[in-house]
Amino acid sequence: METLRILGLLLSICSLSFSQECNPKLLENVDFPGTDIKFVFSPDANHCQQLCTQHPSCLYFTFIRADWTTDNRHFYCYLKKSSSGQPTVWTPLQGVTSGFSLKPCSSKPQPCLPQLYHNVDFNGADYQSLFTADYDECQRACTQDPACQFFTFINGAFTTESIRYKCHLKFSWSVTITSTVQRKTGVVSGFSHNAVITQGVKPACDGKLFPSTDFPGNDVVHLPAASPEHCQTLCSAHPVCTFFSFLSDNFNCSLKNNKNELVSIAKEGVTSGLPARFCQLDNSWVKATYEGVDFHGDDIRYELMANADTCQRTCNADPTCQFYTYVNTNFFDSKYRRRCYLKRAITMPAPPKVAKLANVVSGFQLRNCGHVY
Repeated sequence: METLRILGLLLSICSLSFSQECNPKLLENVDFPGTDIKFVFSPDANHCQQLCTQHPSCLYFTFIRADWTTDNRHFYCYLKKSSSGQPTVWTPLQGVTSGFSLKPCSSKPQPCLPQLYHNVDFNGADYQSLFTADYDECQRACTQDPACQFFTFINGAFTTESIRYKCHLKFSWSVTITSTVQRKTGVVSGFSHNAVITQGVKPACDGKLFPSTDFPGNDVVHLPAASPEHCQTLCSAHPVCTFFSFLSDNFNCSLKNNKNELVSIAKEGVTSGLPARFCQLDNSWVKATYEGVDFHGDDIRYELMANADTCQRTCNADPTCQFYTYVNTNFFDSKYRRRCYLKRAITMPAPPKVAKLANVVSGFQLRNCGHVY
């Protein structure tokens, strides 16, 4: 009977889902097998749907719930797409929930995520810990720290007594990061002017850069960046970055951590600098154009356009577009000329791993929820 009920549900919503209309409905115990782009961890189907919405090419998804019994894949969020824009197969399957991207809907760029997850651990991405009386206070600590995106609180019944009431604050990127930055003749890239990063009401500042200077060692993470100023913004957003070095040859941005000393050496092709924690950078890198630079991947779609300026304006006008690459008329392959590739990355809170763990509570910051916290 359960299988017949699910099949009836699928038939009843089939006509809606095959259009480009907004379809927020979640389908419990329905699988969209195959056509995977990638999988990411997610605590529930609603969060998985938001991840699909922010992913540049995801059109639908299948989420493996905590009650899944076939194997140990719990909290797996499979992001999917197809050339038709629709799942090729719909299959009844216990322990999963499927649904569609909210791209056609009027979804918020940064969704409110108020749900708390008992006996669920957001493993990894820790940058600070403290002791709090309960998970509500831990969530308040996360919400009031601009770097915190999610948290895990260990309650008073946890097996190891010495870490009871410990609140782990955790980080994920809320600023624009391109997957790849590389040199390529005949293209020009840039960012949406709406991608300006604001850090609250803070005085303006230029930041501190050291041309032809390397800060060797102490690396925390390596990221692609379009310029030293972009790298500086990434360092300023990361809670443990104390300084950085940017290599112009390969667009490598090395975020570094050493609170005790700052050692520098002269080195051509490298610009190093310090983060701006308590002032607002001018974000000039957002409005710059990068000739001969390709932001490869992360494509939402492409459209044919007359020039790079039109591509820039189109990205600015599209609320989903964060950055772009335009292929000029002198590009070696005529098939790609005049293409404007509109692009974006996931900037919502995204735990690197989600797992079952007794006597912990996890959740997200509430800064996007529009109420007093």
